[in-house]
Amino acid sequence: MNDADPSPARLLDGLAALLDNHPHTRHLIVGYSGGLDSHGLLHLLATNRACWPGRTLAAVYVDHGLQAASADWGEHCAHICHELDIPFQVLRIDARPLPGESPEAAARRARYAALAAELEPDAALLTAHHRDDQAETLLLQLLRGAGARGLAAMPTASRLGPGWLLRPLLDVDRSELLDYALEHGLRWIEDVSNADTRFDRNYLRQRILPLLRERWPAVGRNLARSARWCAETADWLDADADADLARVVAQRPDALHIPALRELGEPRQRNALRRWLRRLGLPVPDARQLRHILHDALTAARDRQPCIRWPGGGVRRYRDMLHALPPPPLEHDARQTFIWRHETNAYPPLDLPGLGTLRLRATFGEGLRAETLAGAALTIRFRQGGERVRPVGRHHGQELKKLLQEAGIPPWERNRLPLIYLPSMPTLPHEGGGNPSLLAVVGLGIAAEAAAGPGEPGFLPVLQSPSATGFGIL
Repeated sequence: MNDADPSPARLLDGLAALLDNHPHTRHLIVGYSGGLDSHGLLHLLATNRACWPGRTLAAVYVDHGLQAASADWGEHCAHICHELDIPFQVLRIDARPLPGESPEAAARRARYAALAAELEPDAALLTAHHRDDQAETLLLQLLRGAGARGLAAMPTASRLGPGWLLRPLLDVDRSELLDYALEHGLRWIEDVSNADTRFDRNYLRQRILPLLRERWPAVGRNLARSARWCAETADWLDADADADLARVVAQRPDALHIPALRELGEPRQRNALRRWLRRLGLPVPDARQLRHILHDALTAARDRQPCIRWPGGGVRRYRDMLHALPPPPLEHDARQTFIWRHETNAYPPLDLPGLGTLRLRATFGEGLRAETLAGAALTIRFRQGGERVRPVGRHHGQELKKLLQEAGIPPWERNRLPLIYLPSMPTLPHEGGGNPSLLAVVGLGIAAEAAAGPGEPGFLPVLQSPSATGFGIL
């Protein structure tokens, strides 16, 4: 069957192959904007759902709040989904850009973050990106001076949060989707902003690509082929970067050993840094920012703490470690206190806003002695200064400040580490000035007097980051 055939059978080919490659994906969620492309994909799935028994189908509309008509578009999407008997929901997001971030990038970042939060491990978001979109993306990346990973444009399948992002129409021209929509009498929304050539993608779509097609009719297909070759090259570079990162990454995944990193040549350093940041879910810095990292952070004196920031992320040096920084976190008030109550034979996960979720993981021979807790209400505080604790393996209590320095905990993280207290624990000995009820400093250690002994049941406190990256895993 040739590429010009607009029949449903051709449109289904890529979809069927993609789903066959992801057999554990049981819940399909279409990113539905109400436009031609996403309506075509949604209709194709809905009218052929019998081809994939055991899979559910739903649709989601993301309301960025950037257009006056966005609420009306959501109602249109709801009506179409009702006609197709497809569960539907609206996600309203805050798409305000970060400092230095373009409105388009901010909307994309906020959109995918909201969609990722909706996915379970057995779910996939399906988008209607097609071959014309792929050509535009490759040209945009070329004009931005992107490397192999950027020129790979959009992958057919990639991880999104705990689930998957699938693009089954990347080998389909938009003209084929238009033919399909007209043949089936679909009603879609025309977003007038798509004609606004102040936006780079629209300028390429409206002005540049039509000229290229006049001279080279197969330009879309050829650019998509180039993107596939670049993807192969990028995968090879990623494999090299992974080998280098295995030698330079620290015990925590969001930190690298600078002396080991400096042993690599600059091309390998840049390749490893890009790969490292992508694995952490951070946007990759541009060439200028990468130069700052290589020539400022990596070469700074050991007692300096240079920080390089870019929209959505950054890095900072502390001693001989390069730490990745997530987007600027919510303001953290170190004076706040949380009560962690025992419920139904367990301590439920405790949400610490801006920090993550605190959990107690059942263990043997490590963590807090189960007998010490005995179902008591715990108090969670943060460092104020003057705290003392005797960690496991130490004979005397020490100032928490010195212990944090010894452990190499970066200064900007120290007042964000949860301190677990038992309101009253008079049986525990303590050094003068120490607080006998300080049980644990999450990310540092357990007080020796409260620690589980060999073979004793215990609970290990763990702070899990609100994101899917390595940040805050303590």
